[in-house]
Amino acid sequence: MDTLARILKPLVGQPIALPDDLLARFPELRAARFRRGGLPVRVGGWFIGRSTAAGITLWRTVFLAKDLPPSVELLLHEVRHVHQFEASAAFPIRYLLESLRRGYHHNRFEADARAYAAERLRGVGSELRRREG
Repeated sequence: MDTLARILKPLVGQPIALPDDLLARFPELRAARFRRGGLPVRVGGWFIGRSTAAGITLWRTVFLAKDLPPSVELLLHEVRHVHQFEASAAFPIRYLLESLRRGYHHNRFEADARAYAAERLRGVGSELRRREG
């Protein structure tokens, strides 16, 4: 590994590729770039009182915690934040203000991302049951 890569890895993490079968089931995951580790998950964790966040999205890049295997639910949750970033240039400011006003767990953007992930998982489950039936 060259010197620059050694310096950058703790800051920006390492790129990861999602499995093809997962991308086939959830094509919306293609909208994001995924990285493992990096400073953003550490800083995000500090804001919620943890040493690291499971995931944090900055524009089209999703940073995932280095030592936690990501669930499909987490990946879908974070890709919803990609959608939110794409919908408004003011999203980062709106997200921060919402978090300050309501707290992280009651933030409407977090609630939307949780609902989106749950709906997508229900939809895929229904589709699989129809195929099997």
